[in-house]
Amino acid sequence: MAIIKHKEQRVGVFIDAQNLYHSGKNLYRSKVNFGKILEDALAGRRLSRAIAYVIKTESGEESGFFDALTKSGIETKIKDLQVFSSGAKKADWDVGMAIDAVKLAPKLDAVVLITGDGDHIPLVEYLQNQGCQVEVVSFGKSTSAKLKESADHFMDLDASPAKYLMRGARR
Repeated sequence: MAIIKHKEQRVGVFIDAQNLYHSGKNLYRSKVNFGKILEDALAGRRLSRAIAYVIKTESGEESGFFDALTKSGIETKIKDLQVFSSGAKKADWDVGMAIDAVKLAPKLDAVVLITGDGDHIPLVEYLQNQGCQVEVVSFGKSTSAKLKESADHFMDLDASPAKYLMRGARR
């Protein structure tokens, strides 16, 4: 389906940082260039808000990453990594990301979800019913097929991975 993108559209961008980080690391052994992804996802339209949902570890080694997001014009919402007595770890922002998108939807024409997580399909459908154009941006190889289908538009980062990865940032 062809979508309309024009410079006066108010766009909200919601970034599942963990999802994209792990896709870049696992698929390409590289770090993701979130600033370039934001620029291309906006496609010259008016940014209302860009929010990245991130996890803080005990070591705090990710603080440089958080600073880089902020310098790219991306607000960060930070949650501590949960470590359970069994040693299991949990880091999940799905509900927080969904609530923010729902709260901001009345002020937006388009919502861009930067994630490949199929758990966001009900959010996509809800936002569409509220009149928002919903776009999904992610690496296609690690994106839920149903999420791609449910979105009004899917931007596949696998189509041009070098453009969206950090040069010399292999892990």
